[in-house]
Amino acid sequence: MLTILGFVMIAAFLTLIMTKKMSPMAALVLIPALFCVLVGQGAHLGDYVLKGIGDLAPTAAMLMFAIVYFGVMIDVGLFDPVVRVILRFCKADPMRIVVGTAVLAAVVSLDGDGSTTFMITVSAMLPLYRRLKMSLVVMTGVAATANGVMNTVPWGGPTARAATALKLDAGDIFVPMIPALGVGLVCVFVLAYVLGLRERKRLGLLTLDGPAEEAPGRVTEKAAEQETAEQGEPVLVGAGAGPGAGAAAGGDGTGAPAQRGTGGAGTAGGTDADHDDAPTDAVLDPQRATLRPKLYWFNAALTVALLALLILQTLPIPVLFLLGAAIALTVNFPHMPDQKARIAAHAENVLNVSGMVFAAAVFTGVLTGTGMVEHMARAVVDAIPDGMGPHMGLVTGLLSIPFTYFMSNDGFYFGIVPILAEAGAAHGVAPVEIARASLVGQALHMSSPLVPAVYVLVGMAKVEFGDHTRFTVKWAALTSLVVLAAGLLFGII
Repeated sequence: MLTILGFVMIAAFLTLIMTKKMSPMAALVLIPALFCVLVGQGAHLGDYVLKGIGDLAPTAAMLMFAIVYFGVMIDVGLFDPVVRVILRFCKADPMRIVVGTAVLAAVVSLDGDGSTTFMITVSAMLPLYRRLKMSLVVMTGVAATANGVMNTVPWGGPTARAATALKLDAGDIFVPMIPALGVGLVCVFVLAYVLGLRERKRLGLLTLDGPAEEAPGRVTEKAAEQETAEQGEPVLVGAGAGPGAGAAAGGDGTGAPAQRGTGGAGTAGGTDADHDDAPTDAVLDPQRATLRPKLYWFNAALTVALLALLILQTLPIPVLFLLGAAIALTVNFPHMPDQKARIAAHAENVLNVSGMVFAAAVFTGVLTGTGMVEHMARAVVDAIPDGMGPHMGLVTGLLSIPFTYFMSNDGFYFGIVPILAEAGAAHGVAPVEIARASLVGQALHMSSPLVPAVYVLVGMAKVEFGDHTRFTVKWAALTSLVVLAAGLLFGII
């Protein structure tokens, strides 16, 4: 019964958020609470929730202070040169912009922290997507998938968990997987190229300095709206409504003259994703009052030092970001009213993301506390035919795709991977092969509703989580399958 109810609970949750019948936060809280009562353990709901919150509290603290830190860095202009370099490379070409998103997300992912990756990637790329009216789910989908592949670095989490759970060396797991993961990353770049071509076809030839030029095959705004609506993506074209309307005429939507290199195309109108007061809208504004050009190299050095300490794990990540945020605020905004203003400017993102983390704690707490996860794992393993025993590497790779999406990495690597390794050992499959195969699903895992970092991504991009899910799942699952196929082809798995 617990097995059936566990699968039904997950299916109900995904259905409700993807059809937008409930918000992700409400669904993460109410659905597991209901099923906790249905399995007859309603009296223990409080214990399960508190246990889940206790497990995720450090993550929530890390995200809170990381958002403040990177928000301040955006305000003071640390990423402005990066954006300008990307602008010169992309040349207002949608294909180059999408490929640039994938490359930037992959490179920044080397720090091993998804939240940091998404903050930097969205901060740099969001102004371009808005000015050129590109689909924001393309940005979030490509960034999440690229980060998922790169998240397998030994200091990123999954590899370390697999090594700990099976008592293996992380290097023995990761190093042989590099060719397969490299193929997966190439798959992401190819995907970005194809999606970029689709955006180029939809939008035509664009410019940041004036109205978009007509190109052969360019669809009309009305047709583009219909096309994106049919694909389940947010409608991000048309400058006739919303805050971006004024920008289409050469302004910035507020009546101020357009800055060269930022105006012209305007922000995307017609959705709630286009508020001019979003922090990232000001990245390219060279006149904003929060700029601190004299402190640029201090802020750059502080950020590099922070990322270095994060990779070296000198201190817990929440502590590092807490100290970093305090230093950044104090040095860049020494006056108390200015500090309060910066904190208030980013309070919405902080509340949204931390709230989602604690809501996710309810879901994971109930799923684990009631025993649903364990029963679901046992049911799946028991359903594997005996003839598949010698191919447990393949089985583990396939199972890692849905399992790492529906549960946390801790639950999968410490709860399910040992069971799969035990089943594989009975048929002569080495635990290290099981560990490598278990990394396959990470491309999809980074878009899981149970991953706190994904809420940073969709929150900063102002994208509905359901829209992101509908767009990303198929491409991320395809990338995971490519990694698995490459691992089998190279004899790694």
